[in-house]
Amino acid sequence: MEKIIFNKTKVIATVGPASNSKETLKELIIAGVDVFRLNFSHGSHDDHAKVIAIIRELNKEMGTFVSILQDLQGPKIRLNMVEEGCEVKEGDKLVISTNKVLGNSKKVSTTYQGLTADVKPGETILIDDGKIELKVESVKGSDVTTKVVHGGPLLSKKGINLPSSNVSAPSLTEKDLEDLNFGIENDVDWIALSFVRDALDIIDLKIRIEAAGKDIRVVAKIEKPEAVKKIDAIIDATDAVMVARGDLGVEIEMEDVPIIQKRIIKKCNAAAKPVIVATQMLESMIENARPTRAETNDVANSVIDGADTVMLSAETAAGKFPVLAVKSMTRIIKSVEANYSSIYFKYSEPNPESPDYYPSSLIQSSVRLSFETQAEVIAGMTWSGFTAWRLSANRPKANIFIFTGNKKLLTIMNLIWGVRGYYFESNDTTDGTMAEVEKILKKDGYLKKGDAYITMASMPIAKKYRTNMMKLKITE
Repeated sequence: MEKIIFNKTKVIATVGPASNSKETLKELIIAGVDVFRLNFSHGSHDDHAKVIAIIRELNKEMGTFVSILQDLQGPKIRLNMVEEGCEVKEGDKLVISTNKVLGNSKKVSTTYQGLTADVKPGETILIDDGKIELKVESVKGSDVTTKVVHGGPLLSKKGINLPSSNVSAPSLTEKDLEDLNFGIENDVDWIALSFVRDALDIIDLKIRIEAAGKDIRVVAKIEKPEAVKKIDAIIDATDAVMVARGDLGVEIEMEDVPIIQKRIIKKCNAAAKPVIVATQMLESMIENARPTRAETNDVANSVIDGADTVMLSAETAAGKFPVLAVKSMTRIIKSVEANYSSIYFKYSEPNPESPDYYPSSLIQSSVRLSFETQAEVIAGMTWSGFTAWRLSANRPKANIFIFTGNKKLLTIMNLIWGVRGYYFESNDTTDGTMAEVEKILKKDGYLKKGDAYITMASMPIAKKYRTNMMKLKITE
């Protein structure tokens, strides 16, 4: 089999009509995909079930641990159907009604029944990713009367954004709850929650997952200004964060998005929480076989900023060149990782008040030692994933290999920076386990005679304590 590309910065590819066959999914894994995103804004449960089955079949055949990310739609606010050829111009009046009507250039209707309760005179309404801008003049009964600030074509089913309003719709809609049950039943690895506004949205989702008895981790999608204001509490509550620049760039001023992206990445790195950068990373590759120079810079800068993962959306779901898009992304990542040393050794300082202070300090010390000794590998053993997360947060240049007997953890870990997993049921003794780890890594070509490597473990190994031991060794 062709050698699979393994970069430290991980790649998410969205599955859709352009990529849902077994042949294409296999090519995408070989090209460097670490996580497949299933977008529940599109497709039926049967469609997604087929893709999940194929991914798991490929993992078994290829010896990989590609992760499955379920992306819930959230409370999407849209126009209902509109007559063809409708257009609004600057200065026009446009009424948006919660009563369903066939829209025209004077009056349209929305899928969101809470619109009249949420918007107030003077607030802004955006349609079709901000192409049309409206200013609310009055709210009466089921109608919101607006004045057109920037006009354009009115098209059916286009999205509506309310950047200056407090939207009352819950993060989990009825559709989301049905989709969540599907994700839980199919034991996906990660669930992304759309339009998060505060930590309580994350906590609610986690309680539902925990009640089902599943180990599924949660991604908070940051695409609302309320979430940006409450980012510290959200990071604390969630397992990972996605900077979803599409809706975020509509809800706030576009020039603020790059700074917010950098701030969120820095906060996530410090908190040892994986962070994903998403939306329009290689958008031109939906139609073209090569990315633009600006897109190349965008991906590279996300890696430099410290993103754990970069994501492709329509590029792989509906684009003409899904495999080429992944190959382009992995080439950019590889170039940065080989030539920009500042991405490494971003030490995540342990909190002295934390119950994990001592194992966190030991893990940080192992990363410092790997730098001083130019170790090729840091190998860790874990059941919970704690060692993997902390090693990743400190960004060693050495390759991180995590050995675990927890099969579910292997696919969960595939989203986080730098970590590669091995299924391994440890020996009864620490020395026996370490000898076996060295043997496996030598066999797979990650260690050769004379290489320095570091092993992290807990003693006694059978007790599954938090990491309390570090060993530096030269490969024999």
